[in-house]
Amino acid sequence: MIIAVGWAGILAAESKSEAPDALFPVRSVWTLALNNPLTVPPAYDATHAFFSIASDRIVAYDRTTGTQKWIVSAQPQFEPSTGDGLLIFAEPDGLTALDGETGSLAWKLPLADKPAQRPVWDNGWLVVATMDGSVHAFRASDGHHLWSHEIGSPAHAPPALAADRVYVATTNGRVVALRVETGAPEWERRLGGTPNDILALDDRLFVGATDNFFYCLMAIDGRVDWRWRTGGDTVGMPIADEHRVYFVALDNILRALNQISGNQHWMRPLPFRPSSGPVKAGRTLVVAGQAPTLRGYNVADGTAAGEIQAPPEPAGPPHVFVDSETKLPLLLYLTRELDKGATATLITRNLEPTSTPIAPLPNVIAVTPATASEK
Repeated sequence: MIIAVGWAGILAAESKSEAPDALFPVRSVWTLALNNPLTVPPAYDATHAFFSIASDRIVAYDRTTGTQKWIVSAQPQFEPSTGDGLLIFAEPDGLTALDGETGSLAWKLPLADKPAQRPVWDNGWLVVATMDGSVHAFRASDGHHLWSHEIGSPAHAPPALAADRVYVATTNGRVVALRVETGAPEWERRLGGTPNDILALDDRLFVGATDNFFYCLMAIDGRVDWRWRTGGDTVGMPIADEHRVYFVALDNILRALNQISGNQHWMRPLPFRPSSGPVKAGRTLVVAGQAPTLRGYNVADGTAAGEIQAPPEPAGPPHVFVDSETKLPLLLYLTRELDKGATATLITRNLEPTSTPIAPLPNVIAVTPATASEK
């Protein structure tokens, strides 16, 4: 069931000018009841949202309109990846790639061992880390195997790709860098704890570890450039803009650090325990947690920007993209209920001015019209 909300109130003059890129205030675009629980986190490409739901199915929706495109039988074991027009995921018997537009089978490939983390697509490469401590690279367009390399420990987080490197966080406390073309090892760095999700940029890596430190590693040699102590393990993927890196930890704090120096620009206590990393919608950071609301914070200084009601609780990390016509940020979030399953909601910035109720003027002097006898 889809509840659609129109685009009334957006003036033509405003759409032609540069649109504001903060998320709040917000309005709903559509709400979609999936009527099933999610089995793994959703995936997204440029035009679709892909939901893995109960009874071994994947259903695709147009992410702008909420219209269902296709539904197929599948058993994804992890969050799928998207790229090259494909939806790629691990099933019990290997890797499967579906055409993202139609849901038809593009290719299927057996694996000698089970994946330890979700497959990762980047720039035509598909990288899979398996439970036997190996990393495998495939050509994503057709599943052709390119190389394999043994790293001696299963991956603790999905591989990350940037520039000419593949980075893997291992369960025995290392970050391993491999050349993407050949799988040849470049370097490895042992951290004080088990590393979590890696944000890989061309020159730097950002990763939190179970020793309650957030690390910046240099991409060229794995050297620790700086580290920042937290009061708990980091949660989810960090994000970055031109100058800062943002992350949350189980000390219930959202932090903004300078990428180069590691100096803290600001920190903001959260009113809940975070369940995923922050996402950036224009000038707004949005954080989900174990609470019936999503919280928004201004990128510049961490001040509160607004709240999004998401009862009874979020069902996974929110996803941000930009409307191709209005250039406004759009945020898609999911909620779950035991008896109703998951619900997806798409929101965007509300450009309509806030209406103010008409109130009587203060100190009003009542004037009684004169009668005919008084004239």
